[in-house]
Amino acid sequence: MPSLWDSLAALRLRIDDVSVARRELAVSSEFTRVTTTVVLHGNAEAGEGEDVTYTAEDHERFPADEMLAGTWTLGEYSRHLDQLSLWSNEPSMAASRDYRRWAFESAALDLALRQAGASFAAALGRSYRPVRFVASTRATIEPYLELNPELEFKLDVDKDWDRALMERLAATDRVRVLDLKAYYRGTVVDLEPDPELYRAVVERFPDVVIEDPWLEGESRDALRSAEERLSFDAPIHSWDDVGKLAVQPRWLNIKPSRFGTVRRLLECIERCEASGIHMYGGGQFELGPGRRQIQRLAGVFYADGPNDVAPSAYNEGPPRPGLPKSPLPAPEGVGF
Repeated sequence: MPSLWDSLAALRLRIDDVSVARRELAVSSEFTRVTTTVVLHGNAEAGEGEDVTYTAEDHERFPADEMLAGTWTLGEYSRHLDQLSLWSNEPSMAASRDYRRWAFESAALDLALRQAGASFAAALGRSYRPVRFVASTRATIEPYLELNPELEFKLDVDKDWDRALMERLAATDRVRVLDLKAYYRGTVVDLEPDPELYRAVVERFPDVVIEDPWLEGESRDALRSAEERLSFDAPIHSWDDVGKLAVQPRWLNIKPSRFGTVRRLLECIERCEASGIHMYGGGQFELGPGRRQIQRLAGVFYADGPNDVAPSAYNEGPPRPGLPKSPLPAPEGVGF
């Protein structure tokens, strides 16, 4: 039986030219989200991918003149990208190299599928399912619940959380994932490992998936009773990274842009399925086609998980009537 990657690697695509489009969203007075959409054109079709690099300045000198024109298989195209820098300057963050590579990889996958008249699910011999999603927010959740009492959440734990706040959140019975963000460095969401905070999280949320905890010293001791629900996100860029963890995880947050290539992404998903590791989708505040793509991945591989793939409307403003409700309908149409 062919691997997931083998099912796609022989897809053919013709690329005539490449264009890019910058997208921006003013999230607050301190932060404007910037992404770049890569568009590969060929045979009257267009395939799109999204570079989710977080540093706005790194989108200023985006290369749009790489030597990509021609007819390739998806496997040949990916190997060709191995030879290209895709950067005209050194990125501010090392992870951005994978983010940009994913933009070119996902655009090629989208174009190849559109030129073949096939959906992502069909090319893998699978089908799409309705996608359960959670809302990821750092704001208070009560206004969302007033509008939609059934909405589920993925929340970032904060160093200022006290037991009273945790008890109030737990009492809603709508929190599904708590993110400890122990592997982020130099960002506004960094959270220093705190064994006492970890113990409180474990105790107050006995059924919640706990994402990206620190696994050394007293922090590891604080998590002993919760090891079956530990999940990982930021450290995972390939299946090899799973084996480097200090525990054998039972959960993974799958963010395709972290993997860089379609092959690494699918190999990890396939190994998770074989190993009985639960998966759920994660987003990177996509502004364009990347959001649709993480929803399609979820629809094929982990539709029932607590997927952090809510429609972009959740990122575009405060709680308000008319926000889409979970689950999302099963994706339709060709492409990725």
